[in-house]
Amino acid sequence: MAEKPKIGWALIGYGGMGSWHVDNVRKQIPDIEFLGVYDIKEERQQRAREKGIHAYESREALLSDPRVQLVTIATTNEVHEEIAIDAMRHGKNVISEKPVTLSPESLERMIAVAEETGMLFTVHQNRRWDWDYLCAKKIIDDNTMGHVFQIESRVHGSRGIPGDWRGIKKYGGGMVYDWGVHLFDQMLTLMGDRKLLSVYAQLTHVTVGEVDDGFRAIFKFEDDYSWLVEVLTNNFYSLPRWYLCGMNGSAVIKDWDCRGSITMVEDWENKDALPIQAGAGLTKTMAPRGTDSIKEFPLPSDTKAWNDVVKSWSRFYENVVATIRGEETQIVTWDQQRRLVKLIKAVLDSGESGEVIRFE
Repeated sequence: MAEKPKIGWALIGYGGMGSWHVDNVRKQIPDIEFLGVYDIKEERQQRAREKGIHAYESREALLSDPRVQLVTIATTNEVHEEIAIDAMRHGKNVISEKPVTLSPESLERMIAVAEETGMLFTVHQNRRWDWDYLCAKKIIDDNTMGHVFQIESRVHGSRGIPGDWRGIKKYGGGMVYDWGVHLFDQMLTLMGDRKLLSVYAQLTHVTVGEVDDGFRAIFKFEDDYSWLVEVLTNNFYSLPRWYLCGMNGSAVIKDWDCRGSITMVEDWENKDALPIQAGAGLTKTMAPRGTDSIKEFPLPSDTKAWNDVVKSWSRFYENVVATIRGEETQIVTWDQQRRLVKLIKAVLDSGESGEVIRFE
């Protein structure tokens, strides 16, 4: 069988995330031929050259190169639309960094050009391959603890917003766009076709006033699923990355490395409890269970076999290549992005108005 030709690939925006794409695609995606980068900042162009990477003299030069079939956009958020449309009109397939853009209307313009040109247009929602997320997903999908009625997903830091474009509104800064877009995508992907009924959010402005430096959002889905999604950047005791409450137990996933455990009821009939001293009073309701009625289990990610499965970030680019070749359909879809961008708007609207937003 003849070897398939490689897909010519270039990147626009050679900053931190752009460098990450270049380093990892070159290592992990043999079906891609890396052709070069372009960045509006000369110091980044020079850094690329020092690493032996071709730096195109302009965006037009990159997009006019007939060898380039696929372009990844890793710029500030507010120019994703402009660059994506320009690239597709030049006959290039496009991967946009997240968030894909800053409004539902902007996204529709991008999709319209993708439909018009027939080019692939997708978004790098890389955290669908995070170990911790896939561990939580497996617990829920496998019904390990019975129906999981409450899911808490958190990312905590203590350094505030980095002193770059992320703190500037016109560039699409703020934690809803920076981290919320990841956590909301994980939530929507895990919930599948279930309707999202309502959104209520609170935004924080502890370290910066122009954009949110954190948020807390509550989501109600049909089938009795409730989510708390929280991002804080001025928090000095990090709570668990995930906390799941099910009918028959609870699970804690402490961090991205999947440290944690599952505790489940062994004997539901063992309900009797002696009151315990609790502050200035007694409680029987909150008395802890003994080892005779509960048992602790490891997380599914504690096994090497499961870790081998969930390490596959490269699956994103492999799918992009296969979709360009007509062998697969893209796994990060336009409709998923439509729902995600609409949800981000609802979170920001709720955070600014203080009102519950009815969603679907």
